[in-house]
Amino acid sequence: MVNAVIAKIEAQQAGLDEFEAAYQVGEQLKDICRSCPEQAELILHDLDNPQMSIVKAEKKIKEFADKHKTGRSACVPPKVADKILREFYGLADSPKETKADSGKSEGGIIDLADFL
Repeated sequence: MVNAVIAKIEAQQAGLDEFEAAYQVGEQLKDICRSCPEQAELILHDLDNPQMSIVKAEKKIKEFADKHKTGRSACVPPKVADKILREFYGLADSPKETKADSGKSEGGIIDLADFL
């Protein structure tokens, strides 16, 4: 499944320069598929819809950047871009964030057993 999604992403990247933002969105989606193969099927079907293309996903990230400009510059940190893409494609949270948050309790106490 992951290979099918990567092939579909690469097909959408074909007309783009590797330095274009939409191309890089494709690279980030590939990383998401590799780290969360169980979510690859959602992305595979979404990419069939022209409104869910990597170019449209990049526009969502650009909207965030435009709202958070400082002067003439804008930056979207990787974690924020990841969150935007996961929301756009309806994906679950990053497993890294979920694991990191699981050791925290409401009182700020970390259970060391979670790390064993």
